[in-house]
Amino acid sequence: MLNISLLFVMELIGTIAFSCSGALAAIRKRLDLLGVIVLGVITATGGGMFRDILIGNIPPSLFKNSLYVILAVISAIIIFFTVQSRRLLKIFTQIERYNQIYNFLDAIGLGAFTVVGVNTAVSTQISDYFFLTIFLGVITGVGGGILRDIMVCEIPSILKEHIYACASLAGALLYVFTYKIFLQDFAMILSALVVIAIRMLARRYDWNLPHSRLS
Repeated sequence: MLNISLLFVMELIGTIAFSCSGALAAIRKRLDLLGVIVLGVITATGGGMFRDILIGNIPPSLFKNSLYVILAVISAIIIFFTVQSRRLLKIFTQIERYNQIYNFLDAIGLGAFTVVGVNTAVSTQISDYFFLTIFLGVITGVGGGILRDIMVCEIPSILKEHIYACASLAGALLYVFTYKIFLQDFAMILSALVVIAIRMLARRYDWNLPHSRLS
C-alpha cells in the first residue's frame, strides 16, 4: 500500500495552487505560453528555493526533485489553455471573478507552503531557533509570490494588501505552538486552514494594515 505523507500532499497542493496563481498573473499581463510557464514555476518553487538557500540546502530541492517543477509546468499549461476556452474566457475577463479565483488559489498556496516551511524547521535541530523557524515558514509561503509580483512589475502583495504576510505569520506561529500539543498532522492542517481563512476574510472585508499617508 502506498504510504503518502501529509507533508507531501501539502507540497503538491501548494505547488499546484501557486503555479496556477502565477499563470493567472502572467495571463493578466498578456504574456505568451512560455511566460505563463516561467511565472507559474517561479511562483510555485520560489519560496522553497529561498528557504533551502537560507538553511544551506544546496542545491535547492527544486533542482534535486523534478516532480515539483514538472507539476508546476503542467498546472500552468492547463490554466493557459483553460482560459483560452470560449466558455471560460468570459469568466476570467470579469475583473471581480478573476480576482476571486486568483486570491483563492493564492491563499491555498500560502497556507500550504507556510506549514511546509515551518515543518522543515521543526523536523530538524533548526527548531531550537524560534525566529528562524517562523521566518522559514513565512518566507516559504510568501517567497514565490514576491518573485511573481516583481516579474510582472507590481509591488509585492506582502507590502500592500489584505493581511498577506500577517496571515502567513499567524499560521506559522500557530503551528509552532500546537504541533507538540496535538498530532503534528492535525496542527499542520489547522495552521494551513487558518492562513487560508485569514486571507479570504481579509479580501472579503477589505482588511488591511494602516497605510502610509503623505497628505
